[in-house]
Amino acid sequence: MKRILNMIAASCMVISLAGCGSDSAKDNSKQETESTVSIVTTIFPLYDWCREVLGENPGNARLTFLLDSGTDLHSYQPSAGDMVTVSECDLFVYIGGGSDVWVPDALGNSVNPEQVSLNMMEVLKDSVREEEIIEGMEAEEEEEAEYDEHVWLSLKNAKTAVQAIASVMKEKDPVNADVYSANADGYCMYLDELDGKYSNAVDHAEFDTLVFADRFPFRYLVDDYGINYYAAFAGCSAETEASFETIRFLAEKVDELGLPGVMTIEKNDEKIARTVIRSTAEKTGTIYHLDSMQSVTEAEAEAGVTYLSVMKKNLAVLEEALGSE
Repeated sequence: MKRILNMIAASCMVISLAGCGSDSAKDNSKQETESTVSIVTTIFPLYDWCREVLGENPGNARLTFLLDSGTDLHSYQPSAGDMVTVSECDLFVYIGGGSDVWVPDALGNSVNPEQVSLNMMEVLKDSVREEEIIEGMEAEEEEEAEYDEHVWLSLKNAKTAVQAIASVMKEKDPVNADVYSANADGYCMYLDELDGKYSNAVDHAEFDTLVFADRFPFRYLVDDYGINYYAAFAGCSAETEASFETIRFLAEKVDELGLPGVMTIEKNDEKIARTVIRSTAEKTGTIYHLDSMQSVTEAEAEAGVTYLSVMKKNLAVLEEALGSE
C-alpha cells in the first residue's frame, strides 16, 4: 500500500510540473508575440526599404510584403486575408495614391490600438506632383487631374522615405533604435551615390529627351535630372491602344530629335514601340526597357532583386538611350 501511495504522489508531482511547464511556455510565447513588431508594406520598393532599415538581423520585427505575387499596384484588389493582415499589424507602410482607395477601410477596421500607418505621399508632401497630360499624349475626355503615385522612382524621394520608416521603427522598437538609425544612414549614402551617378550621366549625355511608347510612370525620375519626355499615356492610364495620331507624333519626335530608339516599361509586349519605330524614317530604332518596380515578386526579392539593383540597371539603360559618354 505504501508503495502505491508513493507512486500516486510521484505521478501527481510529474503532472504538476508538466502543468507549470506548459503555462511557462504559453507565457514565453505570449511575451515573444507581444514583443514582435509586425510591419506590412504594399509594393516592393516599400518592402525593400523596410528590409534595409531592419538589416540582416531584424530581431523584434516581422516584415510582410502584401503585393508579393507581382500584381500591379493599379490592379490590386486586397483579399479578406489581406485586410485582416493590415488591420492587425503594428506598422502599415503604403503609397497613399489613387490605387490605395481600399486602405482607409482596412485601417478603419484596425483591431490594433497601437497601430501606426505611414502614407508616403503625405510624408513627401511638396514633392508630390499631379499627373500631366503633355503634347501628343493620349488622354481620356474630361479626365480629372490626379496625383502621380509613382513617388518611389525618385532617389531623392527614396531617401526621405527611408528616414521616415526608420523614425517610426525607432519609436516602435526603441531597443534597436541605434541599429535602425545606422542602417538608414548607411543606405542613404548608397542612394546619394547613385543619385550622383544619374546626374553625371545626364550631364554628359548627347540627348536630353526620352520618347515612351508606353505608360509613363517615371515623371519623378526625369524631373530630378531635367530630362524631357514624350509618352503615349500618362503613368496611371489604363489605355493599351494608341491612336494613329499618337503613333505618328512619337515617331516624328524620334526623327526630329535624332533619338536612337523608344522607351517602354517592364513586361510590355512592345506592340506600340515596334509600331512607332516602323513609322520613323530609319525604321531601325532600339527598344529600351526601364523597370518601374510595379510588379516585383517576393520570390524575386528573395533571389536578390533590390531597389538599388533595379535603379542601377535603369541607369545603364538611360545611359544608352541618352547617349551618355
